[in-house]
Amino acid sequence: MSLETTATELPIKESLEQFLVVLSVSLSVATASRLVSWFQKIPYTLLLVIVGLGLAFVDVRLVNLSPELILEIFLPPLLFEAAWNMRWRDLKENLVPVCLFAIIGVIISVLGVAFAVGKFTALPLSIALLLGASLSATDPVSVVALFRELGASKRLTVIMEGESLFNDGVAVVAFILLVGIPLGVGEFSIPTTIARFVAFAGIGIGIGGLIGFGISYLTQRFDLPLVEQSLTLVSAYGTYLMAEELGGSGVIGVVTVGLILGNFGSRIGMNPRTRLIVSEFWEFLAFFVNSIVFLLIGDQINFSSLGNNFDLILVAIASVVLTRIIVIFGLGSLSNWLSNDDLNWREQTVLWWGGLRGGVSIALALSVPVVLDGRQEIIDAVFGVVLFTLLFQGLTTQFFLEKLGLVGDRLERQQYSEALARRTALQRVLKYLSQLEESYKETEAGFTSGASEFFRYQQGLVKGQLQSVEEELEQLRRMNSQLLSIELEQVREKLLDIEADTYAEFIRAGNLSENLSPLLQSALDEGIERIMQDRQQADA
Repeated sequence: MSLETTATELPIKESLEQFLVVLSVSLSVATASRLVSWFQKIPYTLLLVIVGLGLAFVDVRLVNLSPELILEIFLPPLLFEAAWNMRWRDLKENLVPVCLFAIIGVIISVLGVAFAVGKFTALPLSIALLLGASLSATDPVSVVALFRELGASKRLTVIMEGESLFNDGVAVVAFILLVGIPLGVGEFSIPTTIARFVAFAGIGIGIGGLIGFGISYLTQRFDLPLVEQSLTLVSAYGTYLMAEELGGSGVIGVVTVGLILGNFGSRIGMNPRTRLIVSEFWEFLAFFVNSIVFLLIGDQINFSSLGNNFDLILVAIASVVLTRIIVIFGLGSLSNWLSNDDLNWREQTVLWWGGLRGGVSIALALSVPVVLDGRQEIIDAVFGVVLFTLLFQGLTTQFFLEKLGLVGDRLERQQYSEALARRTALQRVLKYLSQLEESYKETEAGFTSGASEFFRYQQGLVKGQLQSVEEELEQLRRMNSQLLSIELEQVREKLLDIEADTYAEFIRAGNLSENLSPLLQSALDEGIERIMQDRQQADA
């Protein structure tokens, strides 16, 4: 019995040791990227890839990177965290370019890469289509982090992240539809392909919507932060597994449930404190998973195999870059025409160059059936393209942002946010002093002149500081009228919190049996938009 137990526990112990080694290396890189000034110039995820490449070069393999590990373990939390933090209002304003890039863009990418690879290499068209599907999913983690660090426009960030959220699902569905062709178990037919795609996406959206709204209304009936946090984790993995089991897209399902819980469920079912706890939990989980994924991407590189398929990799890189030009500039112009919006050439250039490939592409390549003759070529080509986009394009994106003048007003926004925080703190101090003064006046001992003088003195100091902060805020507003949106957004969040907390309080007390959705949200959004337009017109 003891021998059997020992034999069973040995793989568990080895897996745990491997996991601890991977985690230790990842956290060491994270620490170095913050402590060493030179490393701070490199996005954290790219630094992990470089370290992984170094380990691969000396033939140190930390763990086997399987498609199941990425798609079923790593991908759901990454997708959920991005969707949870994606504001529906921002996404709705940019829905036309996001949908064009994520749906039509994937089709162009698949066909463009397949055509080039099929024409200039020895790979058959059926295998080239699989390679195109594998390379059609973008992974902008590094680029989006750079956008936020440099203060690039929110619109640019939303389009880049929104495209990635949806095209992951479309790319996975395209891969599933195409993988049967080289196996001889399926034939390509446009009506059949469209019907299957609608079924995949529909099941994913349906499962995600059902779980998302169900959990939203469920959490409205109780206030248990740890339970609500756990429900979001269960929803991410549960939605993925359930959608896949029912023949739908787990990726699209996770994006759907994340958007619903982040924009609706967190509003009607969670108080502000719980929402902050859940957001911090998912921020940690995304950091944790990204740390492992990007390190393992570099660690899995087989340099000798890449060398054997160098010509194929060059063709794949060229075709990815060129098809990305067609997708961004062609569909960007179409988006401007359809939505009467202006996605200018500078923004389109950054979107083109920032179309990196990452974990989803590698997972799809590794999931190509072993019986296919071109499997190793697909894997090598995908790894080569991922390395090029992450290391070359990823490391030069900041150069593009700076040269195109898209580095934003991050320092001004940070200064404005700090001034808002100081104003709130001083207002609370002033309110506390007033309450304390009133309590002293109500005591039987009376209110001495010395105490009265003390309170007047303290209140005068606080009011003076408060006036200085107000003057600083007004000066910053005159310099940049867009800063007013930060303050308006805080007011909006507070008003929505009050409304949602009131409904939840009535439901928990048994005074309200029906679930109520927020009523103020659309009105407040329109109000903020109108105020910002009036301010811009006044400045003009």
